[in-house]
Amino acid sequence: MTEHVSAKPLEEKRDAIVARTLRWWDGARRSLPWRAEPGATPDPYRVWLSEILLQQTTVQAVTPYYRTFLERWPAVEDLAAAPIEAVISAFAGLGYYSRARNLHACAKAVAERGGRFPSDEAALRALPGVGAYTAAAVAAIAFDRQAAPVDGNIARIVARLTALDAPIAESRKTIAAVAAALAPARRAGDFAQALMDIGATVCRPRAPDCRACPLRPDCAAFRSGAPEAYPRKGAVKPKPRRMGAVFFAHRADGAFLARRRPPKGLLASTVELPGTAWTGEGPGGAWAEGAPVEARWRRLPGVVEQVFTHFALSLNVYAAPYDRAVPERHFWVAPHEVGEAGFSNVMRKAVRHAIDGGRGASGQPS
Repeated sequence: MTEHVSAKPLEEKRDAIVARTLRWWDGARRSLPWRAEPGATPDPYRVWLSEILLQQTTVQAVTPYYRTFLERWPAVEDLAAAPIEAVISAFAGLGYYSRARNLHACAKAVAERGGRFPSDEAALRALPGVGAYTAAAVAAIAFDRQAAPVDGNIARIVARLTALDAPIAESRKTIAAVAAALAPARRAGDFAQALMDIGATVCRPRAPDCRACPLRPDCAAFRSGAPEAYPRKGAVKPKPRRMGAVFFAHRADGAFLARRRPPKGLLASTVELPGTAWTGEGPGGAWAEGAPVEARWRRLPGVVEQVFTHFALSLNVYAAPYDRAVPERHFWVAPHEVGEAGFSNVMRKAVRHAIDGGRGASGQPS
């Protein structure tokens, strides 16, 4: 579907496109905690850390996490020396928890190199958890290598520049080729960050501000009169639904039982309320048979909902007072410790739901 899209027309205009884009960025660049100030040398550790944390989330969500990581582990060697459980706990709430393990493994690999990140894409890609995008971003931003990172913002810009008549998911190679053709030999990192800022603030998914865009003279989507029609939308497949139950066993002082998930698999090593397996069909009123302890379990109103990449989840929440022996591999968590304990997003929702007694129900009883 994309063979007719060529990088050559834009490559021939590259110098003009780059010059306009950099002039725009020099006056409109966002000030972000991980960005070096104009004229300063970027810190590869901070660039890499921010790029890993930013995957699949937003600048606003990542900023407090980034600051926490830097406060606790100001250098890559500090992060490498940290216990993996501490790293996962600090990461909790960002989702995609395999990234936390890869983050830690990569820090160890760089620490073994004397704390120095490699500067070329191929060597960066050899590090744990560093894919094509992250390698290109670190090479360009931290070392000013002629590299072309393609995040969601840049993919959308390229799709509009070329009026790409196919969904982004079906056009990765085409988009990467166009981005590579535009990457300048000098200020490649500034150019990449400029495109990211244009995508975030100007060439937005909805209501793009074409009047303010430095790419407008070369944008085929703008010339079409319908820039929002690009990128083309792919077919949306309905997600399968899974169901399960969690159990909130609480003491008189408010502390409740929790446990840590296995080190591999979905939400690996995060802390959770004990519960049942997540299955395609629920046992109705028999959920309480999966409780971790014997108690007077009461099902709370509503359900906790969470959408994962490949499925949607509904959790019933059961609560009961409990002050007897702690089951093996379980431990007490005080309410004020929830934010630092390492709960995933869905488990934070479940804890809040339980503490509120179901009054903030996110769904109807199933």
